[in-house]
Amino acid sequence: MTQSHPRISKAVIPAAGLGTRFLPATKATPKEMLPVVDKPAIQYVVEEAVSAGLDDVLMITGRNKRPLEDHFDRNYELESALQKKGDAARLEKVQQSSDLATMHYVRQGDPKGLGHAVLCAAPHVGQEPFAVLLGDDLIDPRDPLLQRMIEVREQHGGSVVALMEVAPAQIHLYGCAAVESTTTATSSR
Repeated sequence: MTQSHPRISKAVIPAAGLGTRFLPATKATPKEMLPVVDKPAIQYVVEEAVSAGLDDVLMITGRNKRPLEDHFDRNYELESALQKKGDAARLEKVQQSSDLATMHYVRQGDPKGLGHAVLCAAPHVGQEPFAVLLGDDLIDPRDPLLQRMIEVREQHGGSVVALMEVAPAQIHLYGCAAVESTTTATSSR
């Protein structure tokens, strides 16, 4: 019998880091705002959440991250100028980011790491299940990884974590999980 667990509707995106891996490009620009093709990286992350059915997004920000909030907010002056010029294509692109999801923001006052950033989301998520997406992890939109993780969680409950293998020389740049193989024993009576 399959057990059903509450549907996840909220995403938490910690985006308060300093972006030191991308210096000097991130000295004055948040790493999440660095362009990937024609959009800032953070927009791809929010789009991933939305495509998986998460329409309530809380971004954990820090100092100098105001451009993240501005990107997902309306820019009436720019929209008006594009409308007057008859530039419907660009107007649609500008409006797309502000129409993606219901966005919320909380500042992580002290940069105490990723776990603390997620803890800052507690008043917003309460006891509800939620997904954590990293603001600089881009997943190919053709790979519905987040949707599959949500389905596994709905079926089995608990926490579901996606991991990526990195070269041993790069482990110091990332978090590291110790993973052991497990087997499930079945008993018969």
